[in-house]
Amino acid sequence: MRKRESIFALVTDERILILIVAIAILWRCVLSSDETISFCESACSGITLFIMGWLLFAYMYSTSRKQTDWPVTSKIYQGIAVSLLVLNIYVAIYYGMRWFRLLHEEVYIPLDFVFSDIRYLMFVLFYCSVLWTARYLKGMRDKYRLLIKEEPKSHAMSMKESVLWVSMHERTLTVIVVAAILWRIGISLDHTITFIESAISCVTLLLLGWFLFGYVCALSVKAKRKIELTKVIQGIAFGLMTINIYAIFYYGMSWYVLMLGMGDVSGTYMPVDLLFRDIRYIMLVIFYCTAIVLSTFLEKAYKDYTVPILKSANLN
Repeated sequence: MRKRESIFALVTDERILILIVAIAILWRCVLSSDETISFCESACSGITLFIMGWLLFAYMYSTSRKQTDWPVTSKIYQGIAVSLLVLNIYVAIYYGMRWFRLLHEEVYIPLDFVFSDIRYLMFVLFYCSVLWTARYLKGMRDKYRLLIKEEPKSHAMSMKESVLWVSMHERTLTVIVVAAILWRIGISLDHTITFIESAISCVTLLLLGWFLFGYVCALSVKAKRKIELTKVIQGIAFGLMTINIYAIFYYGMSWYVLMLGMGDVSGTYMPVDLLFRDIRYIMLVIFYCTAIVLSTFLEKAYKDYTVPILKSANLN
């Protein structure tokens, strides 16, 4: 057990995480120096992300199944695990299509290697933020327990609270995912995506991603007196920011190519390339929706009255 704890403390240490990010940056700089990426180089990058992503998912999911004195922490573990699962599936689809040469072009062939570097670094940063978060989430789970177990009495919600409750409800999020799927099916029937259609897709993701980022950051300010919870919220906010930046780079580069492409404002794609674009959009929407559910667990953790286990033992 002590050996496992030592390994956990080592891999979640800030210095190790900074080293991982630095190695990832150097790796992609070397890879892209000739503006081409071979199969072996792509395989090394993909395997790195697979190992990080699926090990983190296995840890988060297995930990969520264990009993705890603060039950909402299990929900937080589950929320992070589902978010990881969504991104891990997306990474597997991307590298699977790359390795089997099903994906021909993402943004624009001369710029694809740049976008691949950005994707790789953003996902490494995301996984490192989850590792950093796991350190403090474990502290929440091990050091605190819920003192008041009764549900608080309901009170009349303000207009702002009502809008937030409706926006973050599971049924609303289900409708958003279904609408995203129908939207991508509708715009992909002619194998062409116009600038307006791309802009609508981008605005949807930006609204979801940055609204959630702002909400989580505001929650971290409110929870500043609960140190471990604040660190967990900050880690999740940083992870959201990396995915938001990834989305911005993708659409920014896509629009740059569309607007410079011989005066054309629409893009006609190979069926498989278009399918991957649809998959990317839908997976990001699902990720943001699962992250919204996760944020409701963070909100509940903030509202719970908890005390350190050792101190609370004197109250019995």
